[in-house]
Amino acid sequence: MKRRTNRRTAPYHVTIPVRLMEDFDQTLSYKQSRSKVITKLIENYLEKDQIHIGSMTKYQICISLRNQVDPDGAEYILLTSLLQIFSK
Repeated sequence: MKRRTNRRTAPYHVTIPVRLMEDFDQTLSYKQSRSKVITKLIENYLEKDQIHIGSMTKYQICISLRNQVDPDGAEYILLTSLLQIFSK
């Protein structure tokens, strides 16, 4: 039988307060997989320094990029110009 995913998985046993797990389970729909949701939560935690630009506006993206470049460089000037355009 062919595997449905290339991602290897393994069972893990962790100690979690009962009430916390009960509350978590109440947030899941009948068709949601607890393991998949916990996997996604762990992935998001590990990527906490990364910003998901899909949820950002063009203005927020330009601000984020401008904060990463040299203020004396051409990129800074270009991004500042874009910010002025987006703020209109």
